[in-house]
Amino acid sequence: MRFRATITATALALVGLASGLSSAQAASSSTNTASGRATPYSFVVIGDQPYGTTQLSLFPSWISKINASNPVMTFHVGDIKYSERRCDSAYMTKILGLFNKFSTALIYTPGDNEWTDCSQPVSGGYNPLERLTKLRSVMYPVPGRSLGKAPIPLSSQSTTGFPENVRLVRDGIVFTVVHVVGENDDLLPWAGRTAATPAQRAEQAKRMASAIHTIEAAFSQAKDTGARAVAIFLHVDMFDPTKPVDATKLTAYKPLVQTLINQTNQYKGQVYLFNGDSHEFNNDYPLKSGSKWLSIYGVKGYSTKFQRITVDGDLNVKSFLKVTANASATGPALTWVALPLS
Repeated sequence: MRFRATITATALALVGLASGLSSAQAASSSTNTASGRATPYSFVVIGDQPYGTTQLSLFPSWISKINASNPVMTFHVGDIKYSERRCDSAYMTKILGLFNKFSTALIYTPGDNEWTDCSQPVSGGYNPLERLTKLRSVMYPVPGRSLGKAPIPLSSQSTTGFPENVRLVRDGIVFTVVHVVGENDDLLPWAGRTAATPAQRAEQAKRMASAIHTIEAAFSQAKDTGARAVAIFLHVDMFDPTKPVDATKLTAYKPLVQTLINQTNQYKGQVYLFNGDSHEFNNDYPLKSGSKWLSIYGVKGYSTKFQRITVDGDLNVKSFLKVTANASATGPALTWVALPLS
């Protein structure tokens, strides 16, 4: 859960990762057949928006601005409203309609504000698991296919009940989107309770297992196809630099963090994680040797090449992150820049 905050944006950033081989999925590739090499393309990453009435009214113009930048797809890393707004079904349907105004594919992973926080009286006093079921039925109308005006096929975990956990490949980059949220991945007590319910714990365990399976499958696909990069998208900031650390509220993420270390170290290519949640642009290597996060999570090993990027959100939404997948066989596979929304 992230309440509305006033954080000054860091508006501009460039960094890198990689592209190079043609995709194993022809429908998702953009290989230059004349040269046999991948053609550069761009995608966009946003999250934690629209927050409040003003942003909701501006969101169509923001979508038009993103569309004008000609991305091949856009990723929304969760939180489609601020926590205190009611979690009504009509709002989900409204956001679905807006997501379908993106000119190309829109790939969305849930945040905590749209379901885990819904037990709060101000958010409607809902049962969060009921809201999660409703969210899936509204926001994933065709499992295995993205949203947007030009939807694309996705490898989905829908048969196991997790249509939001997906993979796709484009020109030597394996993309994977998984559902992992704040509130200790919904293990913190709901409003009016002092502990997580058995139903909460069971749901979280299954969802985390699906997320880990999806990530492991992405790395396996990347190794099998010789992909240069794996790009992971999820909501929660597991390495939040903006607030004091309370390790008791991070316990759910340990198996995922260990998986990220293990899979990154077993893979020769470059690895990026894009997240939202903490609302302020950040770019770092949270699992490098000596990082405080290694002891906080109590994990084994470390990774010097695991890089994560946090996108702006909440009242800090002034720009969107445009990421370019480069065609060069050397150097960074991905470079990015924040572009203004107005």
